[in-house]
Amino acid sequence: MNVTLRQLHVFRAVALERNFSRAGDGIGLTQPAVSRSILELESQLGVKLLDRTTREVALTEAGQALALRLDRLLDELDQMLLDVGGLARARRGKVRVASSPTLSANLMPQCIAACGEREPGIQLVLLDRIQQDVLGSVRAGEVDFGVVIEPQDAEDLHQEPILQDPFVLVAPESHPLAKAASVRWPTLSGRPLVLLDHASGSRRLIDAALERHGTRCEVAQELGHATTVFRMIEAGIGISVMPALALPPGGIPGLAVRPLRPTVERDIVLVHRRNRAPSPLAQRVWSLIHDVAAGMRRQQGVSPG
Repeated sequence: MNVTLRQLHVFRAVALERNFSRAGDGIGLTQPAVSRSILELESQLGVKLLDRTTREVALTEAGQALALRLDRLLDELDQMLLDVGGLARARRGKVRVASSPTLSANLMPQCIAACGEREPGIQLVLLDRIQQDVLGSVRAGEVDFGVVIEPQDAEDLHQEPILQDPFVLVAPESHPLAKAASVRWPTLSGRPLVLLDHASGSRRLIDAALERHGTRCEVAQELGHATTVFRMIEAGIGISVMPALALPPGGIPGLAVRPLRPTVERDIVLVHRRNRAPSPLAQRVWSLIHDVAAGMRRQQGVSPG
């Protein structure tokens, strides 16, 4: 059965007016179009709904049964469609976003501030978690979407790059490598490194870059937080390879930051469950984070994703 909403609205108009021409005038259709719609509806239902004479239109028993229920059903449907349409226009509510630590510290604050300015009716709730927990929260539907470092084995997630973040050398200002304007990866060989641990989305990328460039280093410490890495460098435990966004905007007194050549970057991506689009409200925050990332690219010269 392929009954259309238009056919039901036409039938309701005819049932009220008991006249094809007047019904057509009321809903903006010609009399032939009204007649054709009624014939199609009767054909789909397999029953006659109207008795037509030259003087009047009368409802059959089946037509009366349909007309009695149709007003309430169409009114409820209209209200439901209005309610659903209202969701797309909604500007108030809560959006939950999970983010890995370096991004929570150095990308999401700007996003939360921008949300407060541009979308004051939206409360952006941030869950600061290690990468695998962020992905787990997205998959479980605990959050609307996540902000992570290019995940592996994530075919079940829709990924959208927003930013590329280069890896840099961080060393004491007195360190010999800090005297160069930039540092090539092989020159790190033989030097103790203090790195983020494997819970970080960046660690596998750092390990791959070291191996690809033939760099052989001792990992002196593996740590979960960027701030701890910086304290270890200050104490002379070693030097580090870190994503640029992990560094405070004003730098760290006593520590030098140098580009690594050739450039190796990590992709920062937004993720949500594949085939499960975020709500209209969450889509507004998704777009806002895109805009903030674009602004960072313009201000800092970071490559676009």
